Amino acid sequence: MSSTLPVSNIPHEFSKTIVKPPSKNPKGLGALPDKLFGIAAKSAAILTLVMLLGILLSLVVGALPAIQKFGFGFLTSSTWDPVKEDFGGLVMIYGTLATSFIALLIAVPVSFGIALFLTELSPSWLKRPLGTAIELLAAVPSIVYGMWGLLVFGPILATYVQQPLQSLLKDVPFLSGLVSGPPVGIGILSAGIILAIMIIPFIASVMRDVFEVTPPMLKESAYALGSTTWEVMSKVVLPYTKAGVVGGIMLGLGRALGETMAVTFIIGNTNQLNSLSVFEAANSITSALANEFAEAGAGLHQASLFYLGLVLFFITFVVLTLSKLLLAQLKKSEGAKS
Repeated sequence: MSSTLPVSNIPHEFSKTIVKPPSKNPKGLGALPDKLFGIAAKSAAILTLVMLLGILLSLVVGALPAIQKFGFGFLTSSTWDPVKEDFGGLVMIYGTLATSFIALLIAVPVSFGIALFLTELSPSWLKRPLGTAIELLAAVPSIVYGMWGLLVFGPILATYVQQPLQSLLKDVPFLSGLVSGPPVGIGILSAGIILAIMIIPFIASVMRDVFEVTPPMLKESAYALGSTTWEVMSKVVLPYTKAGVVGGIMLGLGRALGETMAVTFIIGNTNQLNSLSVFEAANSITSALANEFAEAGAGLHQASLFYLGLVLFFITFVVLTLSKLLLAQLKKSEGAKS
């Protein structure tokens, strides 16, 4: 006896049922939103590039009289004399690079420690409130940091750091020059420390987020083999998240290079470079622009300020390019090892 029913025994209502294939939307309505989204995304990318080129072009046009007058000598001259119309950007460039370097030197290890504690060592009840508190530091206005640095942090630094260091190192040939200067609490070191406090939330937040995306299996396997927390972080987590870590550091560096108000309050705004002391009052590109651009007359003074803006644009571009080359080199060396 056959195990299948004959066709004649299939109920009438099922025999009339026709299974239709899914509609392919012949009118093309389903593809229209995708096309619009693609056009919008492409337009946004092109618009960003056009705006970037427009900013660069406006800086070049504004700085053209100073470029023609001073050339590349503008980068090596420390003279800034609006009366005689003799301008050089060495002091501002040095102040910008020095304060940013000090900020990174302090902020990167501290941010790494914060991210390590929040992802590996912190108890679960402390992770959220501590992480939120650190992120709230990024919401404090920069002018508040500047006022706090000038009125509170600067005098403390002068009294309890600079004066003891000057007494301790006064007979040491090179180190005595690094701590020289009047103990007033303003200068390159003060500005660098304030910048470090400002960029720590950005770097720490990015590091924490990228550390958390590391597959738990990789870390658990390393712990199972007897690795310490530091070995897991240095040999497992950091190699896996190096692109995100470098991106977070570059984000912090960009904030440090472009910060204006806090640096203006605490750096001293002096257009002279008397020594290489970290306590010496100096100036930065952003503080010079903030202080002088509104009062600069049309001519070489205004063009020199545009020139400073162009130099800052070039510095950020070089830093970004170097970070990309660093990541490419890390990937290349990783591939060679494998």
